[in-house]
Amino acid sequence: MAGNEEQQKDNADSLIADIQKKITEAFDIFDHESNKTVDVREIGTIIRSLGCCPSEAELHDMLAEIEEEEPTGYIRFEKFLPMMTKVLMERRYKPAPEDQLLKAFQVLDQDGKGYLSPEELTKYMLEEGEPFLQEELEEMLSAAVDPDKRVILYKDYVSTMSVEDV
Repeated sequence: MAGNEEQQKDNADSLIADIQKKITEAFDIFDHESNKTVDVREIGTIIRSLGCCPSEAELHDMLAEIEEEEPTGYIRFEKFLPMMTKVLMERRYKPAPEDQLLKAFQVLDQDGKGYLSPEELTKYMLEEGEPFLQEELEEMLSAAVDPDKRVILYKDYVSTMSVEDV
């Protein structure tokens, strides 16, 4: 029995090592000074690149947990790593599955057309729920709008939005 427990511990250690390697690689991309710090404004991008989709409020809470007592505008790797390891180990802030995303678009598509106009999507993204920033909206529309038809064919777009399990 002891051998089995040891094997499980080795597996857990290996999983943690893999997760921490991914976190380190993502952090290092934004560590422009190579001094184990990143601009606080980059943290959301780093977290999302690791397959987590926290809301702005959840992201704010995460930052509050790892920011310096006297905010410097930078986040230190030594504070980010343990927090992010825990988040990934607990599988928090997972993105919505494809079928859920599709249902959300279908709710917005009240006439059942199978698409949304850029104007409709803009209205929903700026006025409902947690509003998008203009920059986020423009980025989303550039990926979502079909270049030929000039509408969002959301069944196609949903598959590009869903994230494979990491």
